[in-house]
Amino acid sequence: MAYTINDDCIKCGACASECPVSCITEGDDKYVINADECIECGNCANVCPVDAPQA
Repeated sequence: MAYTINDDCIKCGACASECPVSCITEGDDKYVINADECIECGNCANVCPVDAPQA
């Protein structure tokens, strides 16, 4: 199952820069993961300071 980013996101951008397939983009209120492109590597979750990406 692809990762999603919950409302705890503080829009720091750490997750987007670590994504090897560039499927994370900045949304209006938080960053968003394209579920069709996510390879479930967990890099986003590993670098997020507020644990916003969830599997």
